[in-house]
Amino acid sequence: MKRLLPVAALSILTLAGCANTSPYSGDVYRGNQAQTGQSVAYGTIVAIRPVQIQADSRAGGLLGTGGGAIIGGLLGSQVGGGSGRQLATVAGALGGSVAGSAAEDRANRVSALEMEIRRDDGTDVVVVQRADHQYQAGQRVRLIGSGGNLSVAPY
Repeated sequence: MKRLLPVAALSILTLAGCANTSPYSGDVYRGNQAQTGQSVAYGTIVAIRPVQIQADSRAGGLLGTGGGAIIGGLLGSQVGGGSGRQLATVAGALGGSVAGSAAEDRANRVSALEMEIRRDDGTDVVVVQRADHQYQAGQRVRLIGSGGNLSVAPY
């Protein structure tokens, strides 16, 4: 049992970081965006700053919280004896669930850019997307999409 604990911990923490972060990229289209017309506008980046996007977990946070609780409970059950062991198991499970949830949240963060762009028509728009291209203030870009679905692409 003690040999399985490190393997289980590593497996759960690895799975906790399995959020799908691809949709936050300007280079990835969702299936419903394929073969549809997209509006294009042109503009210039006025300001840019690094930010992070907190991606949603595919498992809804259950892997980090549940896995941490199991591992914490197993570790706690190795401490003491009698009622002290039961208290240590409960405390380990609670602490493990908090730590597992925090680890999953950290693993599901994506480096992104918040870009303020002045369109050629004089209006400003702010777009946040994954930082998978080098952008800088003063750079000309294309704004692709419509309404709430807008991505920035190099010009």
